[in-house]
Amino acid sequence: MSVSFAGVAARPKTARPPTTPSRKLKLPLRWISPVALVLLWQLASSTGLLSPDKLASPVTVAQSAGELIADGQLVEAFAVSIGRVFFGFLIGGAAGVALGLASGLSRWGEILLDPPVQMLRTLPHLGLIPLFILWFGIGEEPKLALVAAGVAFPLYLNLHAGIRQTDPGLVEAAKVLGYSRIERVLHVVLPSAVPQTLVGLRIALGTAWLSLIVGEQINADAGLGFLINNAREFLRTDVVVVGLVVYALLGLSTDALVRLLERRVLRWRAR
Repeated sequence: MSVSFAGVAARPKTARPPTTPSRKLKLPLRWISPVALVLLWQLASSTGLLSPDKLASPVTVAQSAGELIADGQLVEAFAVSIGRVFFGFLIGGAAGVALGLASGLSRWGEILLDPPVQMLRTLPHLGLIPLFILWFGIGEEPKLALVAAGVAFPLYLNLHAGIRQTDPGLVEAAKVLGYSRIERVLHVVLPSAVPQTLVGLRIALGTAWLSLIVGEQINADAGLGFLINNAREFLRTDVVVVGLVVYALLGLSTDALVRLLERRVLRWRAR
């Protein structure tokens, strides 16, 4: 007696998803190398391999951070630096978005605006410090101008690219459906440019903090840069490291905020 398997459909084999560490496990794993570096740093300082004149130990840095917070110096410097980045970002962001929209949405805007912006973009904006000092003096203005210049160009480039890379098929479909030009821009073009613009926002925020670090070396009398410069004069490497760590934490925090915004705004994208 034979058994026939004709006509019996084979059960499709479902592909197993690749095994990846869970998010709860992944986060601690990412801390292994930073913690190891700090431990090695402390070990080198404790054994005398690393002189405190060259770099203070992590324990000394933590103690100095506590003292600076207790006497209010770090909080005051933090507030001043945050204010500079905030106002510089507003100025540069407004300029970058306005130029990006004008150049991306208009053919004449691209012809007239894109060439000079591209020429200015190739200049190292940190090299504009002497010119900013001549124009604005040595007060707050050159620091804000430096941050604004660092913010404007990444936002402009990414917004312009996002607009220009809009799928022509989507624009044509909206046109067939009777959308006006303004409606096509609002409902098709600008939403399509959002992912690229958020990338530009992340780059712009990173450049803003880099610009601030340099800008606060220009005759600053307050802020994290002033704190670092003052500590350098007295060979306080512990205070210098505290200032640099605060700069790094501020940059990471703003980047995390943009990534959170990205996850919320772009929930429609497949992960």
